[in-house]
Amino acid sequence: MNIALIAHDSKKELMVQFCIAYCGILAKHSICATGTTGKLVSEATGLNVQRFLTGAQGGDQQIGARITYNEIDMVLFFRDPLASVSETDVMTLLRLCDINNVPMATNVATAEMLILGLDRGDLDWRTVATDETRRF
Repeated sequence: MNIALIAHDSKKELMVQFCIAYCGILAKHSICATGTTGKLVSEATGLNVQRFLTGAQGGDQQIGARITYNEIDMVLFFRDPLASVSETDVMTLLRLCDINNVPMATNVATAEMLILGLDRGDLDWRTVATDETRRF
């Protein structure tokens, strides 16, 4: 499975801690992330993370394009609902995930449920429904 990681600045440390906690599960899958989030996660966990541009430079748009082409199976976007950042990035990714039937977590509680479900095989239907050769 291809998992995309995105985190607003105030949630990057939480994403790192989450990835440390679930490194064993994440290591079985392909991980991509926006630039800074990917760098922090890779350095803290040793996971191989394909890094896109930073969110401000369009990394979330690059991930959105991958979602559109059915190259992402799950998105973990730890957003800060109290920050003054634009909700446009979140809403765009939510819409793309909804259109393409890609599970997306916007907080650590939902992310934990998705990761544990992934480990149990609850998302195996995505592999059946898509071409297995579409790895990045």
